[in-house]
Amino acid sequence: MIKKSDKNKLRQKKHMRIRNKISGTPERPRLNVYKSSKNIYAQIIDDSKGETLVSASTVDAAIKGSITNGGNIEAAKEVGKLIAQRAVEKGLKLIVFDRGGYVYHGRVKELADAARAEGLEF
Repeated sequence: MIKKSDKNKLRQKKHMRIRNKISGTPERPRLNVYKSSKNIYAQIIDDSKGETLVSASTVDAAIKGSITNGGNIEAAKEVGKLIAQRAVEKGLKLIVFDRGGYVYHGRVKELADAARAEGLEF
């Protein structure tokens, strides 16, 4: 049986392989996803400056009252909508998607689909 810490080390290795190929620029910043068992977080990052342009998560005040569980698909959809709305307000439309070493399935996929539906292109 694989320990949870070993799974996270394998995910981090995958994430580093992805990060060697994907980088956020001012024209196309990177949408990074991180998930825990209880919450999901998303950030849009400009790697050339090393700064976070927009962020959203299930612990954000705008979402926290409307969801009951931060670790499910419905919460991921809400985070995807919120990150896309905040990005469009800042004038960001084109982004690069960084799944963070996670399988593109379940919560990660729903977050990405919700962000696309709200106007982000990747």
